Amino acid sequence: MEDKKKDNGVPSERLMNDGIFVKIKNRLSEKGASVKRKYGDFMAKPPHDKRSMLAEFLLNNAMYILIIGAIIAIAAMRPRFLSPASLINIISLTAAKLPIALGIGGAIVLTGTDISAGRAVGLTACIAASLLQMPNYLNKMFPELPPIPIPLVILAVMAVGALIGAVNGFFVARFKLHPFIVTLSTQLILFGVILLYLQIGDNGGQTLSGLDDSYLSFVTAPLFTVFGIAVPMYVLYSVIITAIMWVIWNKTAFGKNMFAVGANEEAARVSGVNVFRTIVLVFMLAGIMYGITGFIEGARIASIASYTGQNYESDAIAACVIGGVSFVGGTGKIGGIVIGVLLLQIIFVGLNFLSVDQNMLYIIKGLIILLACALDMRKYVAKR
Repeated sequence: MEDKKKDNGVPSERLMNDGIFVKIKNRLSEKGASVKRKYGDFMAKPPHDKRSMLAEFLLNNAMYILIIGAIIAIAAMRPRFLSPASLINIISLTAAKLPIALGIGGAIVLTGTDISAGRAVGLTACIAASLLQMPNYLNKMFPELPPIPIPLVILAVMAVGALIGAVNGFFVARFKLHPFIVTLSTQLILFGVILLYLQIGDNGGQTLSGLDDSYLSFVTAPLFTVFGIAVPMYVLYSVIITAIMWVIWNKTAFGKNMFAVGANEEAARVSGVNVFRTIVLVFMLAGIMYGITGFIEGARIASIASYTGQNYESDAIAACVIGGVSFVGGTGKIGGIVIGVLLLQIIFVGLNFLSVDQNMLYIIKGLIILLACALDMRKYVAKR
């Protein structure tokens, strides 16, 4: 009877040492031992070496230190910055921008980039919005189109994104063109396609609005509330997508091949990796992420225009670099990308609290990317 009570109430010591609990305990023990060992090694060094190691640590983590310092300063000047409403807004923005960053992260692991990502988001947002307008909306782009199930629209935008990625990946892999050149070309092509798409029927290039309530609810309905403030449904979708991407990057042969090609393409080829297929699949996966981002953005902003998605790729690239995805190739973690997106959104929301001119944000984004890349390259040169 006593054992049963223990098992039905507070977990007993035996239960705590089973399954997930023992794994967590072991992982924490390993981390603690590692920190203690590194601290012991540091303290055993002579003063000159200690100063060098400290300077190296500060330089390697300069971006994090600067951003965290900025966050503390903003919070001190504007206490409302850390209010529940502000924090939930930051989480929501992070969830909305995370899929595109996860997509671009793969391209950066391959020592490339994808500057067509924002336009791919814009095109897929246009497609999703045009297919999911209210049946009785006066300016409906396709008046004769019957209601389309949301899952079919999701598959459609993912397919469009995958097609865009396949084109990018094919030209990068087949003709050895730099991803910047390829995606610059597709960026211009996609912008033209968006402009032409918005001219279909009687739309005349107007903003797409009048979205069906089922679409809006599917994306933006409250998942739960915190202090009476709703957390939107797409936060859950972003968590699921992130988990799937983590598995793909870390637990599949494709993920291992991606990092191998990014680290050394020739060595990967000699080891039996199909480099062409890996590059194409990485860009296709990125395109699928752009399609999902476009679907979410369509309902999140509920008014889609030709400029939707503009410069989204700059935010995503900045977040990836901040999160430790190296342009040198073969280096990057999903967790780092999540942290990068989160920190970037915290900074942008904080700057809004300080009433910083919106035009200044472009300058700040550019400086963040430049500084982060310079620090990353410095670490690479130092290793050599």
